[in-house]
Amino acid sequence: MPISAQPPDRRGTVEKPYSALNLRLILAAFGLVVCTVLSILLFRAGLTVPGWLLAGWAVVAVVDIVVVQFRRRARRRAEGGRGHSLFE
Repeated sequence: MPISAQPPDRRGTVEKPYSALNLRLILAAFGLVVCTVLSILLFRAGLTVPGWLLAGWAVVAVVDIVVVQFRRRARRRAEGGRGHSLFE
């Protein structure tokens, strides 16, 4: 079995890899949940500066989720509604 840079029957190449938008969406959602929960816990513990830092990171995660959703919609329109796996 030859080992190549990418699994067989995939659209991407070494020069033009396929996108991982779905994985990026999941990671941003995970970051949003973790930062929000930890921020709330830090505010309740009286640690306001770290709480605000984590709240800021949660806002960054929300912005990333919005950007990824716009890119996924544009990709779906360009490809005619074809679905993608988690890693495409």
